[in-house]
Amino acid sequence: MAHIKSRKHSVLPVSTVLASLLLPAAAHAAGQQAEAKMTEVVVDAAKENDFKAERAGSPKYTELLVNTPQTITVIKKELFQQQNATTLTEALRNSPGVGTFFLGENGNTNTGDAIFLRGFDTSSSIFVDGVRDIGSISRDVFNIEQIDVLKGPAGTDTGRGSPTGSVNLNSKQANLENAISASVTGGSGSQKRATADVNRVLDAQSGTAFRLNVMAQDSGNPARDVVKNKRWGVAPTVAFGLGGKTRAHLSYLHIKQDNLPDGGVPTIGLPGYTTPDSTRPYISNAPMVDPRGYYGHVSDHDNVTADMATVRIEHDFSPTLRLQNISRYGKTKQDYLLTAFMGSSANLTTQTFGAKANDPATWLINRTLRTFKDAENRILANQTVVTWDVTTGALKHTVVGGLEFLNEKQTSYGRAGGGVLLATPLYFPAPDSSINGLNTYRTGAGSQGTTDTQALYVFDTVKIGEQWMVNAGVRMDHYDTDYISTALATGGGLTATTLSSNDTLTTGKLSVLYKPTANSSVYATVANSKQPPGGANFSLSTSASSAANPNMDPQETTTKEIGTKWDLLDQKLALTAAVYRTDVKNEVEFDASSNQYFQNGKKRVEGIELAVQGEILPGWLVSAGYTHMKTSVEVGRTVTASGENHLNYTPKDAFTSWTSYKFPFGLELGGGVRYTGKLLRGTDGAVGTPAYADSYWVADLMAAYQITKHIDLRLNVYNITDEQYVASINKSGYRYTPGAPRSASLTANFRF
Repeated sequence: MAHIKSRKHSVLPVSTVLASLLLPAAAHAAGQQAEAKMTEVVVDAAKENDFKAERAGSPKYTELLVNTPQTITVIKKELFQQQNATTLTEALRNSPGVGTFFLGENGNTNTGDAIFLRGFDTSSSIFVDGVRDIGSISRDVFNIEQIDVLKGPAGTDTGRGSPTGSVNLNSKQANLENAISASVTGGSGSQKRATADVNRVLDAQSGTAFRLNVMAQDSGNPARDVVKNKRWGVAPTVAFGLGGKTRAHLSYLHIKQDNLPDGGVPTIGLPGYTTPDSTRPYISNAPMVDPRGYYGHVSDHDNVTADMATVRIEHDFSPTLRLQNISRYGKTKQDYLLTAFMGSSANLTTQTFGAKANDPATWLINRTLRTFKDAENRILANQTVVTWDVTTGALKHTVVGGLEFLNEKQTSYGRAGGGVLLATPLYFPAPDSSINGLNTYRTGAGSQGTTDTQALYVFDTVKIGEQWMVNAGVRMDHYDTDYISTALATGGGLTATTLSSNDTLTTGKLSVLYKPTANSSVYATVANSKQPPGGANFSLSTSASSAANPNMDPQETTTKEIGTKWDLLDQKLALTAAVYRTDVKNEVEFDASSNQYFQNGKKRVEGIELAVQGEILPGWLVSAGYTHMKTSVEVGRTVTASGENHLNYTPKDAFTSWTSYKFPFGLELGGGVRYTGKLLRGTDGAVGTPAYADSYWVADLMAAYQITKHIDLRLNVYNITDEQYVASINKSGYRYTPGAPRSASLTANFRF
């Protein structure tokens, strides 16, 4: 049995430190209650509209977005509902340069929301109501109010995480308004979907309300044969004390998915493809395969069950002192089987003799990779946030202090018995072909990773007069990760490897903001984040080349950003611009002279990002964004198959837009275009496969008409020019996901 243990730093008990921070706030609250004076409440009507949000959802962001010194894209439900976006990845198209560009490595296909943001994988930095949401699943947005895309390192906000940002989904909550809405959708690819949202006031005097969101979907995929997306979900929530000093929200989410996954299609015939076998040069001239063809098998499946129970309690000690506590238990189970392939020379059979020599109709491809995933993710979390507004002389402070306890566990089980498939015709794949020996079972091998985290943080936003603001924050995370892996031993039996790692991570950020006018700002920010070994997937490794080795230092990121934000047209339209540089260090690199690995690698992302959101004229809404990214490996080996010094799966330029106009007589027209620049794939030993995916433009249209005050119809047409493009490509370049062709959906919306 192998055993590695790492213990790097110690830390004072976080409860002791938190107490020292919050005692002054408690004393101040007592003084406020003793004064017992009437406080004037001024209600400032929000300048929100269907596209423009005023604030991010997290209580850690106490200021309006215009006064928040960081690039944050807030995607409201009204925007992604206009587009009929039903999943997180579809909704994220409204943030430029963010997407699921990476299909997986060799035979393994990424499942769920495999998001790349500013050059790095952000899949492990997805949060729901500020609590990390683990599990490689596709998230539906039927119960989501808005999505906050936080760009730049978020170490002080969320703890360990991706070098370049995080995504926070804000759930719908019960409120003091009786309302019922529902929708029914049908469309291309046999799309069938229905949702309902019911909110009822149970007792207005006590502030008690109940809300229920439900969803059911059974759809194919307009781009692909056989692929199926079938799921249903229910999300009840009840609230007490709304409008009072103490409020409680109890919510539950249950999701069930029964999907038939997509492993992509061969890249044969795409630009940049050449033969993998020098003895068969004619393969270089092979035509493209039909992008609708399914190269998996009908026995493939992706079954997901997700449950999430949340209790959120809020209490206002006084107008200047507020507390929020959120407790969460979440569990996700995934049972996954995908028939994948590698289009290598050995797996590609061509007939080289007889009357049909070199005829592509006779070519075969092996489907030998029956890929399993049998995993369970569980999280138990408790988070406490205290917000204290206090004035000291000429300075106005907003202090946010917090304490978090998290227990996260990921268990993976080894499976076998996927059966054996014969090779299938390359240009006429047979997903329902016979299979021998299909009898899946757990092998006894597998792994389990557990991370316990205790975190303490404090932020202070200082207002100096009416035009200057300084924000500073620091966070400490103490984590303990334990990992055990069991493997089948030669000759029978199991071998086990036990690894552990613990450390204390300290992250911080500092910003200075100047307000030229009451509704604008110019700012400069510097912040960092850290990702410790095993921080992304709870897996540790004994390999000297792995960043998950417990003896490695955390990956560390520093971002410097200068930006400006302007709220125009009576604060109904938001314009933002930012330039930034992100440096990621402690990347593992091989030193040929010593034949050893060292953490001297460094990567860099430099870019600009522009955005506009809101209302231009009454009834005319717009949401658009553009980003340009220059990425490079400053120290270390090239990571792209093309040999370019650029980070993979990161478009140099990306643009997204959506606009709509509502006429007085009930007609609403809208549409948008998206651009994604060339994507460079990763490097490995594949021969002849494309080193990149071409850039592309896609345009969508929408038309809606209000039949009555209770009913409207909405028609969405996607990819109106029927552009053929590569949506994602895997690391070896053997497989890609085709972009959706021209398709349409019709939705009936009901409101009462």
